[in-house]
Amino acid sequence: MKVVFQIVLWIAIAVLVYLNYKSIYGPVEFNKEKEKRYAKVISKMDKIRKAQLAYREVTGKFTSTFDSLTRFVDTAEFVLTQRRDTTYLDKEYLKTYGVDRMIEDVVIDTLGTIKVKDSLFKNYDYSKLEIVPTTKNAKFEMDAGYITVNKNKVPVFEAKVNKSVVLDGLDPDLIVQEKQTISVDGVNGAYIKVGSMNEVKTSGNLPINYGKQE
Repeated sequence: MKVVFQIVLWIAIAVLVYLNYKSIYGPVEFNKEKEKRYAKVISKMDKIRKAQLAYREVTGKFTSTFDSLTRFVDTAEFVLTQRRDTTYLDKEYLKTYGVDRMIEDVVIDTLGTIKVKDSLFKNYDYSKLEIVPTTKNAKFEMDAGYITVNKNKVPVFEAKVNKSVVLDGLDPDLIVQEKQTISVDGVNGAYIKVGSMNEVKTSGNLPINYGKQE
C-alpha cells in the first residue's frame, strides 16, 4: 500500500507540475509563437495592401480577386511624372491694364513609365499573394467595392484571415482568448486584416508596433 501511495503521490505531483507549467509558461510560449506567425502574416498583408493601392492608382478602384491583382502587378506600369513650379507673364492683363502681372503655376512633366512589379516587388514572388504564409493550404479572404462618403462613391477593399487559421496547432483555449483581444497594442478581433469594407482606411486593425516592422 505504501508503494501504491507513493506512485499515486508522484503522479499527482507530476500533474500539478504540468498544470503549473501550462498556466505560467504556456501563455509565454504561445505569445512567442503568435508573434512569429503574426509578423509573417502582416508582412504578406502589407504586400497585398501595396498591390491594391497601386491597382487603385492606375485603375481608380480596388479589385476583389487575387487573380486580377496578380495579373495587374505582372503587366501594369506606373507613369513617372515630375512637378515643377513656374511663373509666366499674364499677357491679357498687360494688354488690358498696361501693368505686368506674373502668374504662378505648376507644370507636370511625364518622364516615362516603370513596371509595377519592378517598382514594388523587385526580387519578391508576388504570384502567391493569396497564400497565408503560416499554413500550407489556407488563403486570405478578399473583397472590394464602394461606400458612399458625402454623397461620393469611394472605392474600398479588405483582405483578412481568421486568427484560428494563423494559430492552428496551438492551445485552443488561448486561441479563443486571442480572438477576443481588445487592446491598443494588439490585433483586435477574430481576424487579422488590412483595409475595410465599412470605412475609408487601408491600415485595417493592425497596431502601430506591427507597422514599425515593415
